[in-house]
Amino acid sequence: MQRLQNIMKITQEYSDKTAISLSLICLAHCLLVPILLVLFSGYVTLSYNNELIHYLLLLLAIPVSLYALFRGMRNHSKLSFFVIGLLGITAIVFAVTIGTAIWGEFGEKLFTTIGASLIVFAHYKNYKLCRKLECDSCHSA
Repeated sequence: MQRLQNIMKITQEYSDKTAISLSLICLAHCLLVPILLVLFSGYVTLSYNNELIHYLLLLLAIPVSLYALFRGMRNHSKLSFFVIGLLGITAIVFAVTIGTAIWGEFGEKLFTTIGASLIVFAHYKNYKLCRKLECDSCHSA
């Protein structure tokens, strides 16, 4: 039983860290890849499937983020971080699915930036709350 409790403690901390990392990767992809493609277009010819990357990032980020946000809400009864994270996830899903069609490339980047920032903020606050409270439910030894 003690081993299971230790695993759950580590899981909360790492899921928040992983969700933050995935959100930052998504943001970096959105903002830096177009610049790199322009800079290296004369040197590299490749078929870059941007939409596939977006959907793969979503498939990785959403489950990890939802898991960490739900555990944080359950452990600390702090609904606000969960709601902020959900708003961020919604913004990113909106950006990937219909953002370009409605507002073009700028709209997609704007919603991705807003969404990723909200997700990072929610997970960071959740992580800091775990550290501050030093609670048994999520603080690893």
